[in-house]
Amino acid sequence: MLEEFDIRFSTLEDIDPLMSWFSLPGATDDFAFDEEEMEPALKNWIGFAKYKASLTGLWKGEPCAIGTLFLMPYRKVAHHCSFYLIVDPQHRRKGIGSSMVRNLLHLAKTRFRLESVHIELFEPSPLLSIVQKQQFELFARQEDYVNMNGCSRARLLLEHFF
Repeated sequence: MLEEFDIRFSTLEDIDPLMSWFSLPGATDDFAFDEEEMEPALKNWIGFAKYKASLTGLWKGEPCAIGTLFLMPYRKVAHHCSFYLIVDPQHRRKGIGSSMVRNLLHLAKTRFRLESVHIELFEPSPLLSIVQKQQFELFARQEDYVNMNGCSRARLLLEHFF
Protein backbone atom coordinates (compact mmCIF):
# COMPACT_ATOMS: atom_id res chain seq x y z
CA MET A 1 0.00 0.00 0.00
CA LEU A 2 2.92 2.34 0.68
CA GLU A 3 4.85 1.49 -2.49
CA GLU A 4 4.39 5.06 -3.73
CA PHE A 5 5.51 6.55 -0.38
CA ASP A 6 8.99 7.73 0.58
CA ILE A 7 10.52 9.89 3.32
CA ARG A 8 13.31 12.45 3.13
CA PHE A 9 14.70 15.15 5.39
CA SER A 10 12.61 18.31 5.13
CA THR A 11 13.92 21.45 3.49
CA LEU A 12 13.00 25.07 4.16
CA GLU A 13 11.06 25.03 0.86
CA ASP A 14 8.62 22.55 2.43
CA ILE A 15 6.95 25.53 4.09
CA ASP A 16 4.81 25.89 0.94
CA PRO A 17 2.91 22.58 1.27
CA LEU A 18 2.79 23.04 5.05
CA MET A 19 1.09 26.43 4.65
CA SER A 20 -1.28 25.08 2.00
CA TRP A 21 -2.44 22.26 4.34
CA PHE A 22 -3.05 24.78 7.10
CA SER A 23 -5.38 26.67 4.76
CA LEU A 24 -7.70 23.67 4.39
CA PRO A 25 -10.76 23.55 6.66
CA GLY A 26 -10.52 20.84 9.32
CA ALA A 27 -7.03 19.79 8.25
CA THR A 28 -5.39 21.35 11.28
CA ASP A 29 -7.68 20.37 14.14
CA ASP A 30 -4.68 19.18 16.18
CA PHE A 31 -3.16 22.64 16.32
CA ALA A 32 -4.46 25.55 18.36
CA PHE A 33 -2.89 28.30 16.24
CA ASP A 34 -4.99 31.33 15.47
CA GLU A 35 -4.55 33.29 12.23
CA GLU A 36 -2.03 35.68 13.77
CA GLU A 37 0.13 32.88 15.21
CA MET A 38 0.03 30.55 12.23
CA GLU A 39 2.74 31.99 9.97
CA PRO A 40 5.39 32.40 12.72
CA ALA A 41 4.52 28.95 14.10
CA LEU A 42 4.90 27.29 10.70
CA LYS A 43 8.20 29.08 10.04
CA ASN A 44 9.45 27.85 13.41
CA TRP A 45 8.18 24.34 12.60
CA ILE A 46 10.00 24.08 9.26
CA GLY A 47 13.06 25.87 10.69
CA PHE A 48 14.11 22.63 12.41
CA ALA A 49 14.90 21.32 8.92
CA LYS A 50 18.24 23.12 9.34
CA TYR A 51 19.14 20.55 12.01
CA LYS A 52 17.77 17.55 10.08
CA ALA A 53 15.09 17.22 12.76
CA SER A 54 12.22 17.32 10.28
CA LEU A 55 10.97 14.66 7.87
CA THR A 56 8.82 15.09 4.78
CA GLY A 57 6.71 12.23 3.50
CA LEU A 58 6.38 12.01 -0.27
CA TRP A 59 3.58 10.40 -2.26
CA LYS A 60 4.68 9.88 -5.86
CA GLY A 61 7.44 12.42 -5.23
CA GLU A 62 5.14 15.16 -3.89
CA PRO A 63 5.04 16.22 -0.21
CA CYS A 64 2.12 14.62 1.63
CA ALA A 65 3.23 14.82 5.29
CA ILE A 66 5.64 16.72 7.49
CA GLY A 67 6.76 15.70 10.96
CA THR A 68 9.23 17.66 13.05
CA LEU A 69 11.08 17.12 16.31
CA PHE A 70 11.15 20.38 18.27
CA LEU A 71 14.62 20.05 19.77
CA MET A 72 15.34 21.74 23.08
CA PRO A 73 18.13 24.34 23.04
CA TYR A 74 19.54 23.80 26.54
CA ARG A 75 21.68 20.88 27.69
CA LYS A 76 19.62 20.42 30.86
CA VAL A 77 16.47 19.58 28.83
CA ALA A 78 18.04 18.35 25.57
CA HIS A 79 17.18 14.72 26.39
CA HIS A 80 13.56 15.10 25.28
CA CYS A 81 11.45 17.03 22.79
CA SER A 82 7.95 17.42 21.44
CA PHE A 83 6.93 16.82 17.87
CA TYR A 84 4.30 17.91 15.37
CA LEU A 85 2.93 15.90 12.49
CA ILE A 86 0.49 16.77 9.74
CA VAL A 87 -0.63 14.59 6.85
CA ASP A 88 -2.28 16.11 3.79
CA PRO A 89 -6.01 15.31 4.16
CA GLN A 90 -6.00 13.74 0.67
CA HIS A 91 -3.47 11.15 1.87
CA ARG A 92 -4.83 10.19 5.26
CA ARG A 93 -5.80 6.62 6.18
CA LYS A 94 -3.05 5.11 4.02
CA GLY A 95 -0.53 4.33 6.79
CA ILE A 96 1.47 7.50 6.16
CA GLY A 97 0.93 8.90 9.67
CA SER A 98 2.05 5.63 11.27
CA SER A 99 5.15 5.48 9.09
CA MET A 100 6.01 9.10 9.85
CA VAL A 101 5.68 8.55 13.63
CA ARG A 102 7.89 5.43 13.49
CA ASN A 103 10.53 7.32 11.48
CA LEU A 104 10.42 10.35 13.78
CA LEU A 105 10.93 8.06 16.79
CA HIS A 106 13.87 6.38 15.05
CA LEU A 107 15.37 9.78 14.25
CA ALA A 108 14.90 10.95 17.84
CA LYS A 109 16.55 7.85 19.25
CA THR A 110 19.43 7.33 16.82
CA ARG A 111 20.41 10.77 15.55
CA PHE A 112 19.60 12.90 18.59
CA ARG A 113 19.89 10.21 21.32
CA LEU A 114 16.76 11.47 23.05
CA GLU A 115 15.30 9.71 26.08
CA SER A 116 11.70 10.61 25.33
CA VAL A 117 9.41 12.33 22.86
CA HIS A 118 6.04 13.86 23.67
CA ILE A 119 3.06 15.17 21.72
CA GLU A 120 0.13 17.46 22.49
CA LEU A 121 -3.20 16.47 20.93
CA PHE A 122 -6.72 17.84 21.16
CA GLU A 123 -9.47 15.25 21.50
CA PRO A 124 -10.78 13.84 19.24
CA SER A 125 -7.62 13.37 17.19
CA PRO A 126 -6.85 10.88 14.43
CA LEU A 127 -3.25 10.83 15.69
CA LEU A 128 -4.27 9.42 19.07
CA SER A 129 -4.60 5.80 17.92
CA ILE A 130 -1.35 6.09 15.93
CA VAL A 131 0.75 7.27 18.88
CA GLN A 132 -0.88 4.80 21.26
CA LYS A 133 0.19 1.95 18.93
CA GLN A 134 3.76 3.27 19.26
CA GLN A 135 3.61 2.94 23.08
CA PHE A 136 2.99 6.60 23.86
CA GLU A 137 1.54 6.93 27.36
CA LEU A 138 -0.96 9.56 28.44
CA PHE A 139 0.49 11.64 31.27
CA ALA A 140 -1.92 14.58 31.36
CA ARG A 141 -5.47 15.32 30.32
CA GLN A 142 -7.08 18.75 30.65
CA GLU A 143 -10.81 18.91 29.97
CA ASP A 144 -12.22 21.95 28.14
CA TYR A 145 -8.68 23.19 27.45
CA VAL A 146 -9.39 24.95 24.16
CA ASN A 147 -12.39 26.11 22.18
CA MET A 148 -11.94 25.28 18.49
CA ASN A 149 -14.64 26.00 15.93
CA GLY A 150 -17.22 26.43 18.68
CA CYS A 151 -16.37 23.11 20.38
CA SER A 152 -14.64 22.70 23.69
CA ARG A 153 -11.85 20.12 23.42
CA ALA A 154 -9.70 18.27 25.90
CA ARG A 155 -5.92 18.57 25.71
CA LEU A 156 -3.97 15.30 25.84
CA LEU A 157 -0.25 15.06 26.53
CA LEU A 158 1.41 11.76 25.66
CA GLU A 159 5.03 10.63 25.94
CA HIS A 160 7.12 7.85 24.45
CA PHE A 161 10.19 6.66 26.38
CA PHE A 162 13.13 4.94 24.68
